[in-house]
Amino acid sequence: MVEPATDTKSAAKVVPLLKDELDIVIPTIRNLDFLEMWRPFFEPYHLIIVQDGDPSKIIKVPEGFDYELYNRNDINKILGPKASCISFKDSACRCFGYMVSKKKYIFTIDDDCFVAKDPSGKAINALEQHIKNILSPSTPFFFNTLYDPYRDGADFVRGYPFSLREGVPTAVSHGLWLNIPDYDAPTQLVKPLERNTRYVDAVLTIPKGTLFPMCGMNLCFDRDLIGPAMYFGLMGDGQPIGRYDDMWAGWCTKVICDHLGLGVKTGLPYIYHSKASNPFVNLKKEYKGIFWQEEIIPFFQAATLSKDSTTVQKCYIELSKQVKEKLGKVDPYFDKLADAMVTWIEAWDELNPSGASAKATNGKA
Repeated sequence: MVEPATDTKSAAKVVPLLKDELDIVIPTIRNLDFLEMWRPFFEPYHLIIVQDGDPSKIIKVPEGFDYELYNRNDINKILGPKASCISFKDSACRCFGYMVSKKKYIFTIDDDCFVAKDPSGKAINALEQHIKNILSPSTPFFFNTLYDPYRDGADFVRGYPFSLREGVPTAVSHGLWLNIPDYDAPTQLVKPLERNTRYVDAVLTIPKGTLFPMCGMNLCFDRDLIGPAMYFGLMGDGQPIGRYDDMWAGWCTKVICDHLGLGVKTGLPYIYHSKASNPFVNLKKEYKGIFWQEEIIPFFQAATLSKDSTTVQKCYIELSKQVKEKLGKVDPYFDKLADAMVTWIEAWDELNPSGASAKATNGKA
C-alpha cells in the first residue's frame, strides 16, 4: 500500500528552476485545495487554470498562488468561432492553457494528483525532475541499456556510437503515477483493486518509430519545440468519444518529434494518483475508441511527413490531411477532428504570431 506525502511543508526549501520560463496548467471542475500539498513546489510558479463545465461556478484557489483562470465564456471570447476546437466538459480543455501561455515550458497536472514519496519516504518534487528531464538531451536513435545516460551515476554503455552521444533536444517529459494506474475501463473492471506500488528509478527515451500512450495528468513539454502539436482533440460534450484526448496528442506529437529529430522521455517523476474514476462511466466514453484504436495505431505507425514540413505547424497541418483522408473512412468523427486540428493551428498562430506558419485548408486528397 502506498500513501501520498502528508507533510510537504517540512520539505527542504526549493530553489525554483525556470521560475520565469514555465507555466503550470491545471484543468478543473472543483476548488483547488490539492494545491496546498504542492505549495512548496508550485507556489513560485505562475498557474493557468482552465475551468471545465459550468462557467458560473466559482473555483476557489488557495491564497498565495499567482494564477489566471479561464472558463468557457473566456475561451469563447478569446477565440470566437475558433473556440469550437476546444473540448467542453472534458479535461481536454487544458490545451487552451497551452495556447494562451507565453512561457517556454508547460507542466500540466490533474487536480486528483498528490505529492508522492520515494522509497526513502521523501516527498517527490515532480516538477523539478521534469525540468531535469527536459533540459537534458534525449537519445531516440540508439537505445542505452543504462537508460538515461545524462543522469547522475549513469553514462553511455560500451558499444554506444560516439557520433550519437550528443543526443537531441528533449521536447516531452512524461511522468508516471503511484497508487491508481492509468488503466482503460476494461482493465479497471477486471482489476478493480489493483494499485501501482512499484517505484522504478528510471528515465527512458522512447525510441524513434515507437508510439506510446501519453497520459496528460503528469506531463511537461517544451512549448517552443512542440507546443502546437499538443492539441487534445475533440472530446467530451457532443462528441462520440472521451479519454483519448491525451493519447491523441501523444501520437501526433511523437510522429512529429520523430520527423523533426526531437526526443520524448518517460519514467520519473512519479505523482500519487489519488482516486479511480468510475469504470462504467469510462467504458461509455471509451467504447468507440477501443475499437477505433485498432485503426488509429496502425495509421500513426505508418504516417510519414514530407521534407517540406519543417515546422510543427506545417507537420500538424499535413498530419490533419492524412487523418481526414485515411481515418475519415473509419468514422465521420475523424473528418470533424481533422478540421478541428486545422482550426487549432489557426487559433494558435493568431495568439502566438511569432510562431505563425503558412495556414492551410483541409481537404481530402
